[in-house]
Amino acid sequence: MEPLFQTERIICRQFESGDLQAFADYRALPEVARYQSWSEYSYQDALTLFDEIKGVEFGCLGHWFQLAILTKDSKQMLGDLAVHFIDGEQIEIGFTFAPDFQGQGYASEAVIGLLTYLFSTLKPHRVIATTDCENLPSWLLLERVGFRREAHFIENVFFKGAWGSEFQYAMLASEWRSGNGG
Repeated sequence: MEPLFQTERIICRQFESGDLQAFADYRALPEVARYQSWSEYSYQDALTLFDEIKGVEFGCLGHWFQLAILTKDSKQMLGDLAVHFIDGEQIEIGFTFAPDFQGQGYASEAVIGLLTYLFSTLKPHRVIATTDCENLPSWLLLERVGFRREAHFIENVFFKGAWGSEFQYAMLASEWRSGNGG
């Protein structure tokens, strides 16, 4: 499958059926599921998600898409990016990486690669991301790559048996251009 984008170390492309076991394996880990909407994740969950997105053209408004992130050299799956096409001008993103590949710059590289692709190819006005306030690595990554914190929602989501708070981040196309050489 043709990559959506490539960086120095990674390839980002749409999911293939061969990605599903690795995807399900890292999503089933408690430390990965901690800030996610699921508590348990199975191969069947991955297959259901794959079946839902494989028949929809990437970029279709109102839909979420998962993108596989792999190493360029070994094609090992590192994690995934989520892309939600809110409307014709706004896109929401998310990211999940296997613990073995966290803290090595892969997630930052993937998010920067995704932002480069989105702002240069699809040209949205705005990209947003929402993260649990307690998910320090997630919101630090967003700030490191240039997102601006726009909101702090206090106990806005009942999540896994308790009220949780979230930060919302955003980046405008104009901010991306000014921060990345126009």
